[in-house]
Amino acid sequence: MSPYINHTMPVRKKKLIHQAERKVPEFKELLHRLQRSLSVLGRSQATFNAYSRHIAAMALHFGKIPTKVTPDEVHDYLFLLQNRSVTPSQTYFKHTVYSLRFLLKSEGISYEYLKFPVIKHEKKLQVILSKQEVWSMLHHCKLLKHRILIGLLYGCGLRCLEVRNIRIQDLDFDRKLLRVVQSKGKKDRYVPLSKHLIRGLKKYLAQEKPIDWIFNGQPYGYQLRAGGDFDGRYSQKGVQWVIKQASAKAGIQKNVHTHTLRHSYATHLLEDGMDIVTLKNLLGHSDLKTTLIYLQSAQINPKKVKSPLDSLFKKFG
Repeated sequence: MSPYINHTMPVRKKKLIHQAERKVPEFKELLHRLQRSLSVLGRSQATFNAYSRHIAAMALHFGKIPTKVTPDEVHDYLFLLQNRSVTPSQTYFKHTVYSLRFLLKSEGISYEYLKFPVIKHEKKLQVILSKQEVWSMLHHCKLLKHRILIGLLYGCGLRCLEVRNIRIQDLDFDRKLLRVVQSKGKKDRYVPLSKHLIRGLKKYLAQEKPIDWIFNGQPYGYQLRAGGDFDGRYSQKGVQWVIKQASAKAGIQKNVHTHTLRHSYATHLLEDGMDIVTLKNLLGHSDLKTTLIYLQSAQINPKKVKSPLDSLFKKFG
C-alpha cells in the first residue's frame, strides 16, 4: 500500500491515487513533496487527502504531473469541470483550484499567470429542522444506538467526524459534559450533555459494552483485504445512512444530512435565547462571522414576523 494512503481516506480516493502512482511518471515523488509541505505548515491529514485527490485526478487526465501542465491546459481542464455532462459541485471545483494553487506554490512555480477564476460563493441558507422534526427522527429510530447517535449530533451540535471520534473517556456524566477532542482546527472544547442523553448513554453503554470508541463499526470488504486498515470506528457512510433512514421514516421532505442536525442545534439555541458568543464557543468556530450566519435562519426577533395571511384569516376567516 502507498505510504500516502491511510484509513481516513475514502476508498474511491485511494483507488484514484493508486492509479496515478501506477500510470503517471513522477507522481509518487510529487505526492511525497506535497505531504511534506503540508506537514511543515501544520495542515491536517484531511487537507492532504483532499488536495491529493484533485491532483491525482488532473494527473490521470493529462498523463503527467500537474507541474508539467501548461496554462492553456489548466484552463481547458477547469472549463471541462464546469461543463462536463455530470457537473461537479462548486466545492469540487473550488478545491481543484486551491489544490493546484498550493501545489504550484510549494514547488516554487509561479501560479499568478495562470489566472485562476474568481470563485463566487453561493449564498444559501442552511436547511433547518423544526424541533418536532428532530423529535420525530428520534422517535422513528428502532435501535438505541441510532437514537443516541442522532441525540449526540443534535444535542451537542457535533460534526460527523466529531461524533465518530467520541471515546468513553470523553464522557463526563458527573459534570454533564462531553469533551470534543482535536476537532476542526485542532482544538478541544466542552459541550453540555442533556440529562436525557446521559440516561440513554448509560443504558447504551451497559447494553453494547464498547471498549474504546462509543460507536463501533464493521470493516468493509476492501478494509479486510487490506490487512487491518480499519480502526474500529463507525464509518462516515454509516452515520449518513442512519440520518437518511431516520428522516425518511419520519416523513421529512427536507434534504436532511448529518450537518443539518448541527445547523438545527445552533438555530434552536439562538431561538431559545443563547447569545452568539457562547454559541460560537459551543460550535468550535474560530471566527464569529461563521456563527453569525445562523442569525439569518433563527427567528429571534421580539415580535416574530408573520405572513399577512395570518391576519387575513383572523379577520375574515
